[in-house]
Amino acid sequence: MKKLYIGFTILLILSIGAGIYYFTGYRQSQMEFPNEVTMESTTGTDYSFKEIPQKIRLLEFMYTNCPDVCPNTTYQMVDIRDRLVKDGLFGDKVEFLTVTIDPARDTLPIMKEYGETFKTTAADGWYVLRGDAEDTRKLADAFRFQYKDPGSGFLIHRNATYLINEKNRVIEVFGMGEKDFDREEVYKKIVKNAEKM
Repeated sequence: MKKLYIGFTILLILSIGAGIYYFTGYRQSQMEFPNEVTMESTTGTDYSFKEIPQKIRLLEFMYTNCPDVCPNTTYQMVDIRDRLVKDGLFGDKVEFLTVTIDPARDTLPIMKEYGETFKTTAADGWYVLRGDAEDTRKLADAFRFQYKDPGSGFLIHRNATYLINEKNRVIEVFGMGEKDFDREEVYKKIVKNAEKM
């Protein structure tokens, strides 16, 4: 009876471990850029996810009318970018992507203004992107980033940013905003992965 109890306990522990791995590591590692999606950068050039160079990427979904977590996350990303520039990693090994989930309202001029506000520069390695509604949904769905427009101009969305390795697979999911986006943790994880390249 005791052996049966021990065997059941071990089986239970293994099952729980497998479940945790599936819902965190495995499902997360299955997220990747959809090859068929192309977006427009604020420079007016296309950004295709089909053939992108091997880099560590931090992906942020946002919309410019967001009153809190989106601009706060972008602001914190500026600090991380500045530190990575000093480390000699930004642009060469690390790239940031800021993608609007509200392309109907976030026109190219509005996205350009947003990028200028936060001093993002595509030439340095920070791309502010918008696509049509279909491509935006495809990209968001690939990362299980849920969002909804209730018609008020204020979108309901998941609070998540994604750290993506040089093989274009998600290796970490962070929160957004002042409380859930720990810039020190994000910075350290980026450096750790960039230095492995």
